[in-house]
Amino acid sequence: MALTVSGQTTGTKTFQVKADQVYGEIAPTMYGVFFEDINLGADGGIYAELVKNRSFEFETPLMGWKELKQNNAEGSLLVHNRGELNGANPRFLRLTSKSDNGGYGILNEGFRGMGIKKGEQYNFTVMARQQPGSNLPMVVELLSAKGEKLGSATVTPTGTDWKKYEASITASGTDPKAQLQVIAKGKGALDLDMISLFPKNTWKNRPNGLRADMVQLLADMKPGFLRFPGGCIVEGRTLDERFQWKKTIGEVANRATLVNRWNTEFKHRHTPDYFQTFGLGFFEYFQLAEDIGAAPLPILNCGMACQFNTGEVVPLDQMDPYIQDALDLIEFANGPATSEWGKIRAQMGHPAPFNMKYLGVGNEQWGEQYVERYKIFEKALKAKYPDVKLITTTGPFPDGPEFDYLNKTMRSLNADIIDEHYYRAPEWFQQNATRYDNYDRKGPKIFAGEYASQTVAIASPENKNNWKGALSEAAFMTGLERNADVVVMASYAPLFAHEEGWQWTPDMIWVNNLQSFGTPNYYVQKLFSTNVGTHLVPIQRNNANVTGQDNLFASASINKKTNELILKVVNTSDKAQDGEFVLTGVKNPQSKGTVQKMRSSNLGQMNSFADPKALSPVQESISVKNNRVKLSLEPYSVNVIKVKASSLANNTATSSSKGGSTQGR
Repeated sequence: MALTVSGQTTGTKTFQVKADQVYGEIAPTMYGVFFEDINLGADGGIYAELVKNRSFEFETPLMGWKELKQNNAEGSLLVHNRGELNGANPRFLRLTSKSDNGGYGILNEGFRGMGIKKGEQYNFTVMARQQPGSNLPMVVELLSAKGEKLGSATVTPTGTDWKKYEASITASGTDPKAQLQVIAKGKGALDLDMISLFPKNTWKNRPNGLRADMVQLLADMKPGFLRFPGGCIVEGRTLDERFQWKKTIGEVANRATLVNRWNTEFKHRHTPDYFQTFGLGFFEYFQLAEDIGAAPLPILNCGMACQFNTGEVVPLDQMDPYIQDALDLIEFANGPATSEWGKIRAQMGHPAPFNMKYLGVGNEQWGEQYVERYKIFEKALKAKYPDVKLITTTGPFPDGPEFDYLNKTMRSLNADIIDEHYYRAPEWFQQNATRYDNYDRKGPKIFAGEYASQTVAIASPENKNNWKGALSEAAFMTGLERNADVVVMASYAPLFAHEEGWQWTPDMIWVNNLQSFGTPNYYVQKLFSTNVGTHLVPIQRNNANVTGQDNLFASASINKKTNELILKVVNTSDKAQDGEFVLTGVKNPQSKGTVQKMRSSNLGQMNSFADPKALSPVQESISVKNNRVKLSLEPYSVNVIKVKASSLANNTATSSSKGGSTQGR
């Protein structure tokens, strides 16, 4: 709903910015991204494979495929299951064509269609073999939603041994709902497996890689870390359905398909065709983190299935395989190429270590059973890898008995980093901008691992990525940043959502088969992550931190590498408020600074595929005179002010006692 803004101001507000009173450092991991395969985030999303159920391993083997008969051609399709002979990829399709004329074959619908762009090249691959006496050619065609041919190629397998065959097709048109058909011409029989189609234009042009547009949106954020692979997907509905990293590395054809736990999680969004092929596996996650300059942050199952589902646990005396998986993962990420798991990493194309420094033990577990299992992990991992920081959890809620128990317990265990999650109403985020002001500065650090403003209700399908939610998150994030001596990581969640394949809202980035765009929430995250300093300094009004008085929220930092002062000021009121920022400790500031603004008088404002930057930052020049900056803080606005100086004054205050510097917070 659009709100009328009076345009009136409420008098000049004076802010004291004390750049010479550093009270803490800001970790380079302060703002990052959280990835989970929800909302078709991986298959059908960032993983650029266009063929759904390419190896016939879904629970319904021909899901996504249809039989084709051209000119009344006759034939049959028969799925073979090799069982233990090929445990990760047991099934293949035998296509038998019984007509001399016409053509018999199969058609794949893709993930809500296939996004095909005119002039782009698409690479087709298949594992195939002829049955004895056959010499069937295959015509591979891209079809528009109307059945018009967008390109074709012919592949003729030779011999009765499995071989990989390749062909390239350049599309003659654009269609978000294209399909792929494979037609056998003549009589005979073919065996087919791993039928695949990728755009040539992937991120860094890696064969069988990631969607370039989606990765670019992440890279543009300059994230400090990448958390993967989730999320509840780590836990699984049952332990058999948990995420097991070792099954996601090596040759893609040898990675076993697994049902996605979001397949039937929500009655309002059943997605029976949602599976994980793990073409995006742990190696690719580490590679992606490296590509975008983010610290890798994997999360592993701790011997517990999702407690919202079955709540299965592994007996304490049977935890060894889970512990070994964690030890082996550290070796896979950091070990030399001569080590057992480092050698596998090197064989996959990355001889150098990934330099992993963080590891999460469990996702959103709670209760004594989690503590018992965490202690076993902590003892084993710290004994061999004492420098790896372990991230533990306080459960799915930011308060209540589960949170209170784990918060107290993990602090008593001197945990490295505690992960807190909050999916709450916009009002909660504004009211909790001071959440970390009184946290123990000598206690564990905090990871704000999952948060998003729920504009209707928690997990409601009616939640929107609107300005009201994003503005409230910005107000809250000033509180995270003011307390960056305690909060060392923060990430919005979930990350991606497919327009036609989502289960949960809101989400930071929305995609369809051809496009992707950042929501207002994305641009708030980007504003904070690309304008983060190295050290915290106070910003105050009337000797008090700016934490919601007159609906104003603020944080301040300096970047010692660039000699910049960075102020973030959020106005959540419907009135403009004139601000004057008095800067101390800034020597010879340049006469011009910059302000990046996001604002809208409509709290319901959203971005869309038609108008992807309807609400996004704009940059303006501002004057700096006598170490003062004057700026009208517009209604419902986020403002990031940057002032560059010849140098910053010597810093006189540091944080050492509980609660940190009273001036700083």
